[in-house]
Amino acid sequence: MIRRLLRLVPPGTVGVGIGLAVVGLASYVHLAVAGHNLDAADYSSLSVLWSVVFTLGIGVFFPVEQEVARLVAARHTRGLPPGPVLARGAAVAAAVLGLLLVLTIGGADLLTDRLFDGDPAMVPALGGALAALAVAHTSRGVLSGLRRFGWYGTQLGLDGGLRIGLVAILAGTGVDSPVAYALVLVAAPLAAVALTVAPVARTIGRGPAVPWPPLLRGLALLTVSSLLAQVVVNVGVINIRLLDPTDVATAGALLSALVLVRIPLFVFGSMQAALLPGLSTAAATGDEPAFRALLRRSLAVVTALGALGGILAALLGPTLVRALFDTPDVLGHSDFAWLSAATLAYLWAMVLGQALLARDRHHAQALAWTIGVAALAVATLPPLPVALRVELGYTVGSVVAAVVMVTLLRRHRAAPPAPPVATPMPATTSGDTP
Repeated sequence: MIRRLLRLVPPGTVGVGIGLAVVGLASYVHLAVAGHNLDAADYSSLSVLWSVVFTLGIGVFFPVEQEVARLVAARHTRGLPPGPVLARGAAVAAAVLGLLLVLTIGGADLLTDRLFDGDPAMVPALGGALAALAVAHTSRGVLSGLRRFGWYGTQLGLDGGLRIGLVAILAGTGVDSPVAYALVLVAAPLAAVALTVAPVARTIGRGPAVPWPPLLRGLALLTVSSLLAQVVVNVGVINIRLLDPTDVATAGALLSALVLVRIPLFVFGSMQAALLPGLSTAAATGDEPAFRALLRRSLAVVTALGALGGILAALLGPTLVRALFDTPDVLGHSDFAWLSAATLAYLWAMVLGQALLARDRHHAQALAWTIGVAALAVATLPPLPVALRVELGYTVGSVVAAVVMVTLLRRHRAAPPAPPVATPMPATTSGDTP
């Protein structure tokens, strides 16, 4: 199945998958080293910052990357340079980043007190990490649109490799500041962009300006869907600090547990690059049997991945999380079972969301994630132990989003859209999260 899916992707996508694997490994190493060198309160603050960065960063900047890639690819087929698209995409990313930074500065005191255990230095680190993701995703959009998948994968690999090297230096020199470990999320991606900027700079060129509507069309809905999907998968760590600010042990332990149970998401990241083009081609040509067959096989693959990963996590998770991340013994087998079930449902929602996008149903995907987040909020309200509340929220939110997507796919058989421009789909997903 995976070999068949990989045949659908452009040459070089395997390199992107390798780069994504390095980034995934870097997430494990980063958190594991931090867990062994920070106390519970500092590791909890780092865990919350990590969750905020990747919830907001991927949620709002990955759609920019997708739209830049789409428009650059369209211009590239006509022999036009990507410069005007890059200018527009960078302007959008800068505007979004500016808004996030204003909100971050305005809420600095609240963030410091409620999320970062009174450490004000974590707030500028948060802003820097968001800025780094804005730059990285915008540049990746150009590389993807130009089909420079080797360079795209190289940027991912450099980002991951630098993270590993930097945290190794911090550990080797005995640094025990959460701010230092947070700044790795600033330095590594910016350095990776600087080291891979050459192919972008050489091909920028000039050409007709890109009007705003083609760039902004669909971007709002993609951003809503992307951001809400990241909320579902990442908000649990933040919720623990909001529901019980004194429970610093559980917040750090939960992030470490999520790192383990979400290994299947990294595998899906490499598979996604093939899934959407394959579904889009079947939908555009009106080949409903092929569309359904690919969707069923994809669901079967992620179900097998999620089930296998879930069984292993439920059995070995408590032991692994203590050995790898040196986290307090606050999560048991049942906690890992809930988190694994939620991750499986989240994988279903990711696949079904690709099916909706292939049918040009951006509104439907956004609606499903909106209902999923609302269900997550409701499931978090009952007066249960804090860890169980966030686990139920993750599970219920993912299941509801998947069910809504299935319902919308079955109820509406939209006419096939016009054949899309051949658009490279980067392999980054929520797998870029810890």
